[in-house]
Amino acid sequence: MGAGASTMKRMILTSSSGVGLTYADRADMVVPLIFRFVSGPLPTSHHLDNYLKGGSFRGEPDVRWSDLVVQSPQTGRAHRELGLVWFCETCGVELIELWFDPSPNNQLQLVWILDYLRAEPYMVERLRLRLVDFDLLGADVAGLRERTVRALDVTERDFEVARMAWEAYRAPTPELCLGLLSRDFPRLPFLKPAMEELLAELPSPITGLGATEARLLELIARGHNRTRELFQPGGLLETRVYDQWELGPLLEGLASGPMPAVAGLDPKLATLAPHDARGRNAAFRRSRLLLTEFGKAVLAGREDFRSHNPIRRWWGGTLLTNERLWRWDGQSRSLVAP
Repeated sequence: MGAGASTMKRMILTSSSGVGLTYADRADMVVPLIFRFVSGPLPTSHHLDNYLKGGSFRGEPDVRWSDLVVQSPQTGRAHRELGLVWFCETCGVELIELWFDPSPNNQLQLVWILDYLRAEPYMVERLRLRLVDFDLLGADVAGLRERTVRALDVTERDFEVARMAWEAYRAPTPELCLGLLSRDFPRLPFLKPAMEELLAELPSPITGLGATEARLLELIARGHNRTRELFQPGGLLETRVYDQWELGPLLEGLASGPMPAVAGLDPKLATLAPHDARGRNAAFRRSRLLLTEFGKAVLAGREDFRSHNPIRRWWGGTLLTNERLWRWDGQSRSLVAP
């Protein structure tokens, strides 16, 4: 629906994957939410709230909900300094659609934003959930404009499921997330598959590798030794959990430590700052990867990578260390406690 085609004011909340919706003429304003919840420590509730409340305060997040929003003809720059909810009320937004695809980070964003909005009566009455059953990233604008995407009203039960799932993912152990797999969420059909994909990234009881790490080793073993073909979106790795920027640290983890599984990573990477994207990119491109003998043994299930190498990595609210190493047994779909 074009901006001037009707008096109904529509807003779409989506992930950064859905930025193409800005040009698909389906709403007056598209708000892409930028958080990545699948790697690194989770942002605090305080940080997330400030991101949505807007305004600029010293020491608060540099990025706010309005920063990726294209200026709308109706409201001009009004969104820049207002909180999301306050903006919707002030500008009389009549319909707020949630567009989040099945990928794990999108599903985590969906449960987070539902949990946040459940306490806001103005928003609750105007929310619609779109069941986006395709990947938003890479979808062409014409396709997004024409596509039929089923819409549901958001119910109290949906808010309850979102709260439960978001709390489970933020908990200090993955046990509550495992509990979600035995439940049915017919109105949030992509939540359980996403949670299972996330659990598969916990280290295996046999190899000590998560699903994406294991796939990386398999591809390197087959001779795919260039990071570009491994990391590019829609590339060989076919990872749905991590984006291309999160794969670098994962590969570095496999190539460093007392017993590396991968050799050939450019040694300059060890000296570059994490935020030096250009330098790190170039170093990754210069790398020619191959498996070490130990890496081959890990891939074959004869060695456990984590028995020989340190780990300190966040999985949701769970900090994985060698002493507190939760593992995921994909065959029995069960957790192995430390």
